[in-house]
Amino acid sequence: MIKTALIQIRNQQDSSRQTDSIERQAKRAALATGCSLLVMPELHNGDYFCQTEDTNRFNSAEPIPGPTTDWLGSIAAKYRLVIVGSVFERRGPGVYHNTAVVLDADGSLAGVYRKMHIPDDPGFYEKFYFTPGDLGFEPVDTAVGRLGVLVCWDQWFPEAARLMALAGAELLLYPTAIGWDLNDDAAEQARQLDAWMTVQRGHAIANGLPLLACNRVGFESAPGATDPKDGIQFWGNSFICGPQGEILARAPSDQESLLVAEIDLTRNEQVRRIWPFLRDRRIDAYADLLKRWRD
Repeated sequence: MIKTALIQIRNQQDSSRQTDSIERQAKRAALATGCSLLVMPELHNGDYFCQTEDTNRFNSAEPIPGPTTDWLGSIAAKYRLVIVGSVFERRGPGVYHNTAVVLDADGSLAGVYRKMHIPDDPGFYEKFYFTPGDLGFEPVDTAVGRLGVLVCWDQWFPEAARLMALAGAELLLYPTAIGWDLNDDAAEQARQLDAWMTVQRGHAIANGLPLLACNRVGFESAPGATDPKDGIQFWGNSFICGPQGEILARAPSDQESLLVAEIDLTRNEQVRRIWPFLRDRRIDAYADLLKRWRD
């Protein structure tokens, strides 16, 4: 049994306030609730800068190891937490990644995952900033277990979750930055949120694994916007579900939250015995999945 926590936060508009808020929540997660695993949203150190294309934003990228992994490592060691964070990685001149980092409970860098699926949609111009990941879908071994770490847009791809499961992941984790366009009506917004939760619960069910999705919350205006609706309303709703897709905890859509839930990893094996999806896969018939389209 492990106790897990998600930090659902909004952009504080100031880097020191942002890091102070994260540290307070990490301390609370460890000391007040007894958590041993902490997950944060995508690009949690500041604003979601991908709403526009601006070459000056590359100046905020950093190496790994670097300032953010050093900072998170110190928190992890102080409170004996495994921490999953997010970094705008500068790998080399002109090569940048959207990278999840895993700090083990002793503060060491246990592993990294570079976001594989990179979106390019209105308000989410990530292809301008991020080179697609090249580390594959490899879980990270930590003091709390083998973590299948993916990032945001990866949430929509069943192949990513399945490959993590086949490599022995015991949990699926998604640092996330997703929200609504305020020009969409309430019905469309409801459909989007429901689809987001449903597809991820489906990954949990299909692979017999618990899943943790940690999202941003709050409205962030697009840089230079004159229309008050020009921006993203990050919809929060961070959640933790079990290996049958059952919701164990869910955060609100409009508030910061420290979301906590206990997960019994022994249930993974029990669920897979009654729903043996991995046993019944027809791997002899799936070759066309390697094609872009079946012509």
